[in-house]
Amino acid sequence: MAVKSLLVEKERINLRGVLRARLGELHTVWAWVPMLPFFVFAVAFLLLPSASIVVRSFQGEQGQFTLANIERIFTRPDLLRAYENSILLSIATAIFGGVLGFLLGYAITLGRLPPSIRSMVLTFSGVASNFAGVPLAFAFIATLGQMGLVTRALNDLLGRNIYHSGFSIYNFWGLSIVYTYFQLPLMVLIITPALDGLRREWREAAEGLGATAYHYWRYVALPILLPSLLGTMVLLFANSFGAYATAYAFSGSQINLVPLVIGFNIRGNVLYDPGLGNALALGMVVIMAISIAFYSYLQRRSELWLK
Repeated sequence: MAVKSLLVEKERINLRGVLRARLGELHTVWAWVPMLPFFVFAVAFLLLPSASIVVRSFQGEQGQFTLANIERIFTRPDLLRAYENSILLSIATAIFGGVLGFLLGYAITLGRLPPSIRSMVLTFSGVASNFAGVPLAFAFIATLGQMGLVTRALNDLLGRNIYHSGFSIYNFWGLSIVYTYFQLPLMVLIITPALDGLRREWREAAEGLGATAYHYWRYVALPILLPSLLGTMVLLFANSFGAYATAYAFSGSQINLVPLVIGFNIRGNVLYDPGLGNALALGMVVIMAISIAFYSYLQRRSELWLK
């Protein structure tokens, strides 16, 4: 009887193990269910459109394979200038927004400001980083346009029209200021956790070895933060490079940018050329992919210290 009881107990233990294994497998399957909407969204609005851009970039008017669309990008000076303007604009706004955002993040994180200021700045940054497109363009036009509030105030103060004196916001640097409006708060939101990750023990150890504040930032803090800083600036570059609605509503066709040229070739009545538009979009996809890959590499480097 004792042997039989032991066998029965052993079978029960085995059965419990099998049930636990089955439940674990079922739990693993169900754990992936919440990810299904993400995968559907990624395939429908990222992978399929990207694949469509690649295919249509090498198609002619009759659907045949051709390299003419790609060749025109490298043979037309206006298209190369559009890429140049977009890249320079993205670099400028990434640097402006990155530097100013880092200084603001430092002030609210490591400065001696009240906690309420930090909460207010982060709340404003969360709103301002998403304030783009037509509303942002209209806000700057209503403020610094030819009939804007600030423009009229300056005209009354100086006694002359500043636009007649050479000032204009409808140019490269004016658009850079507009883009910096949403680049700066985005930098604050991303760099603040990295600044919070600087451990007090590192500064105390540096000061214990006789380091000044300059030496601490030069040899300890900045080398640790450098991957995060560069990675965030790369993200700002990509964020600016793909912006369309703000540039279109603000300048129309006055500034030659790749997103605007793509829009004119895909939806325009005069410059309608979907093959060229898809080829230009393919060039943007390549540049964005390189930026994202570089950003991912820098993020992995920064996580080695800021875990």
